[in-house]
Amino acid sequence: METEGLLTGAVNGASADYGSGSEPRGGPGSRRMSYSVSGQSCRVEGGTGDEDLYIQQAVVFIEDAIQYRSINHRVDASSLRLYRWYYSRLWQWGLGLTIAVVLLLAFVERPSSLAISSDPRYRSQPWEPPCGLTESVEMACLIIFALDLAVKSYLIGWEEFRKSKWLIGYTVVITVSIIDWVLSVSMVCDEKLRVRRLLRPFFLLQNSSLMKKTLKCIKRTLPEIASVILLLALHLCLFTMIGMLLFAKTEDPKRNGEWELHFRDLPSSLTSLLVLLTTANNPDVMIPAYSLNRLYSIFFVTFSVIGTYCLMNLLTAIIYNQFRGYLLMSVQTSIIRRRLGIRAAFQVLSCRGAQQAAVENVCVDAVLEVMSRVQMKSYYRAAITKEVQQCADMGSMDREQFRRIFDELDKDRIKEHPPLPQYNSPVLQTLQRVFSHYYLTVLGNAVALANVMCICTVLVLNSEKTTAERDNFIMEIINLCFILYYLFEMGVKIFALGWRGYLSYRNNIFDGFLTILLMVLQITIYFTYRLPYSEWNLSSNSVMSLWEMIRLVNLLIVFRFLRIIPDIKLMALVASTLLDLLKNLRAFAGILVVVYYVFAVFGIWLFEGSIKPPPNMSDLSNSTMENVTSNFSMACGTYEQLEYWPNNFDDFGASIILLYDIMVVNNWQAFMDAYSRYTSDWSKIFFVCWWLTSSVMWVNLFVALILENFIYRWDRSHSCSVTEVERIRYQTSVQLMFREQIQEPTEEELLCQLHQHPHLHLHW
Repeated sequence: METEGLLTGAVNGASADYGSGSEPRGGPGSRRMSYSVSGQSCRVEGGTGDEDLYIQQAVVFIEDAIQYRSINHRVDASSLRLYRWYYSRLWQWGLGLTIAVVLLLAFVERPSSLAISSDPRYRSQPWEPPCGLTESVEMACLIIFALDLAVKSYLIGWEEFRKSKWLIGYTVVITVSIIDWVLSVSMVCDEKLRVRRLLRPFFLLQNSSLMKKTLKCIKRTLPEIASVILLLALHLCLFTMIGMLLFAKTEDPKRNGEWELHFRDLPSSLTSLLVLLTTANNPDVMIPAYSLNRLYSIFFVTFSVIGTYCLMNLLTAIIYNQFRGYLLMSVQTSIIRRRLGIRAAFQVLSCRGAQQAAVENVCVDAVLEVMSRVQMKSYYRAAITKEVQQCADMGSMDREQFRRIFDELDKDRIKEHPPLPQYNSPVLQTLQRVFSHYYLTVLGNAVALANVMCICTVLVLNSEKTTAERDNFIMEIINLCFILYYLFEMGVKIFALGWRGYLSYRNNIFDGFLTILLMVLQITIYFTYRLPYSEWNLSSNSVMSLWEMIRLVNLLIVFRFLRIIPDIKLMALVASTLLDLLKNLRAFAGILVVVYYVFAVFGIWLFEGSIKPPPNMSDLSNSTMENVTSNFSMACGTYEQLEYWPNNFDDFGASIILLYDIMVVNNWQAFMDAYSRYTSDWSKIFFVCWWLTSSVMWVNLFVALILENFIYRWDRSHSCSVTEVERIRYQTSVQLMFREQIQEPTEEELLCQLHQHPHLHLHW
């Protein structure tokens, strides 16, 4: 679960009236602090006895800095305990689980998705939950959300709550959901529309700061996208009018094929060219005209070149350019939040020791005590503690020293492997050098490649044979030989590196796990079918057949072949980019889940049960080219002829799959045509809106994310060698991808924002 600040702090350098004598407002739990820039002194109004409170405040501020959270929250002792409990792993995971449960209710509620098939021809009656079952679960989730809102509102205070649009929206969504829940229960769950179902994705959005930043990026990008969309619209309208003029109805019926199929009227002309923009109906859309005169192809080719290859790619370029700006802004905001949290921690610790020193500094013992309480990764704590102990002789740290020790947070650990085991025998030492050599890995990769090639050869030879006719004896002998080598390789690596050294490499863990699975499967085969011989009996009544076991063995061997990825530089670069995507894709995946959810709910509302197969469907021939009813057509390429019946909006699960099929845009015109025939032409607006949102917007954002990650890693792979990276203890994290473009906040900007803290009041 990603951490989110209670309130996004202002990121600006607005000047403050440092000479103002006005008294800042106090609040419950606030502690007044006075700070003099010129005198470098600090005093606390109201006493200095509660030194433990300063430690607690510093601990929370540093935890805020680590997680890039806003520090604008209450800072009294009880509120700090509540704040740390709120951001504990237990509560955050519980809140994430609650969000997942409330979103998954859509699969169980009516219309239920609990059926084997979504095809109305074969679909059995799904299980419908009794009234009150899902409603009880939903109310429990709403109570948890209400508690979450109450805690957030209390921690930031009323003044900050009024400034947060997300929290106000959170309140409205919970209120509307409870009202709709009461109406649903009072109607014995027989209501037509559940408005609260449409509001559920908001719970996912408001709980993720990354998703909020992504929405801000999309909002900022919309004007540029709108300009390209307008160009696309003009391009589409212009060629639509040209097409209607070129393919007007003539007196000769044989020359009216293009008009009849694609340019009969304005809606069909627009639809045909819009689908051509996605290349889904190419070349079908131009075949009738192209058959008559090859020069007609100029019209369609020109339309595709301008629209598909120029304007659509220009749209991708604009989104990528804006996305890079979004990443830079996101990193800039995160850096400012971290620096502000560290500066606030220093401020409260310097006030704790102000009675012992006349200069602005912090005691080393106090910093060590704070670090012992902060919840953070162990290697970060060890690195920072080591830096602090270097200042132990001086007894105190100034502001710059305090800030510098937390630079360790901007670094990621490179895993250090344990030392090799020591052997006294010269023979064992020689074997250790041989078995730990890089060439052993190369040999293992070559053996894995040979193993895969043998499997492919056997599969090709047996491709026309049934499982009963296949010679499993040969396959088993091949697998046995390779598995014995894998066991040998695993054993010698453990001998050369030791158990801890062997397990310190991820590749070895992957290889060892697969090798053990291969060995277990092979032993299971021998226990089931005895020793291998050429006349194995496949008619055994065992739980798994011999062929199924061999397939599992070979599947694991194919996975083992993936071990070659780290040894090929370009392949390793691509694989690492994919792994980074899994880490950084949470916000985009979350936005996609929200969009899918909303459109699926709308699709159920608008089109549930609209398409029903005719009762005599089994009697119809696929070659029929005439309309059977006014709403049914078996023409080639239509929804009915392609048997797309499982793709519908009859339940939530089927709606998700149908929306995915449209996002891919392959044959999406068949769905749009079918629903326009079964409902009305206005249904095309829904499909076009989904295409713009998913295929145009989100897919381009996804492409931008891939480009950003790959370009960054590609540049770094050429800037330093692998050995140079391995020599250093820590490696710069992705958080500092745009380190050169980031501007560090000045001391005046940090003090200005500390002065504006709603609960930690500073008086200058």
